[in-house]
Amino acid sequence: MKFGLFDHVDRNDRPLAQQFDERIEFAAAADAAGFYALLVAEHHGTPLNMVPNPAVYLAAVARATKRIRLGALVFLLPLYSPLRLIEEIAMLDQLSHGRLEFGVGRGVSPFELNFHKVNHDQSREIFLDAYECILKGLTSEELNHAGPFFTYNNVPMALKPLQKPFPPVWYASSAEFGARWAGERGLHFGTLGSIELAKKNIDAFKDAFAKAGSKVAHPKPEISGGIVMGVNRQLVVADTDAEARKIAQPAHEQHHEKITWLVKRNVTSINYTQHIVGGFDAAIESGSVIVGSPDTVRKEIERQVKAIGVNYMNFAMFFGNMTLADALRSQKLFATEVMPKLASL
Repeated sequence: MKFGLFDHVDRNDRPLAQQFDERIEFAAAADAAGFYALLVAEHHGTPLNMVPNPAVYLAAVARATKRIRLGALVFLLPLYSPLRLIEEIAMLDQLSHGRLEFGVGRGVSPFELNFHKVNHDQSREIFLDAYECILKGLTSEELNHAGPFFTYNNVPMALKPLQKPFPPVWYASSAEFGARWAGERGLHFGTLGSIELAKKNIDAFKDAFAKAGSKVAHPKPEISGGIVMGVNRQLVVADTDAEARKIAQPAHEQHHEKITWLVKRNVTSINYTQHIVGGFDAAIESGSVIVGSPDTVRKEIERQVKAIGVNYMNFAMFFGNMTLADALRSQKLFATEVMPKLASL
């Protein structure tokens, strides 16, 4: 069982430069504590995410850390020139000395896609074309691709990633369709939402993976079964359950406001956040938020791992209005009093 960190890098009340400094200090501490990976989100035009260019942020984190694996969950492929992203991925993998995790996706928010003049109804087709093109570029001396949206002829691939043939590919989805797409291709997979929703998606992934021959595209020998089957959770650990709730509740509520910010800002029937459980107590009951003392947290993680059937958990441990001191304390308690007792799960 492996544990990693996930971060939206949502806006808080500190100056943004200070917020970046705090996040990098938090990442360095996680590196020293033995967390497996740090994955960040990509969003645009919303206070939910202050790193709309994950590559820039990850380059800074790469130089402040030595062991923790780094990546985006996910890079929004329809918003990139595939050629440019190929080059950025190669640079990041070299800068991090081969620690990059390459998460891919199309983007769930039609508003964010529209900001970039990308039609949401076409985003899956654009994603698939970009995905095929990027894999060609990462594995060829010259990029040649003729797709419905992207075309390249004899482009020299001067930049190469350190990991061969390319960094491990992840896919994240809150829907069974996406889970099956990832399973069919043997990609590392992450989901979220309530225990029931997460289990449904993990089961769909496992079924598609098995039917496709259980071939892992980029095996990880350090992960049980060689392939990541993970779930995202918010997590706050403190000395007591009461103290953890005191820290977590306002932070969760502020973060949830940012998740729904674009939906509320636009008068529309579209709601791509329906899998996000609203209300602090309801979120705890659903399993999407884990809060408590080390013993409480350990028991809840054991319960969820068994119920959902995952071998990996991504924790958002620094969000909303949380202070750096509270986030670091939570991280330390988890790393010293919880994580060692769960490694054999």
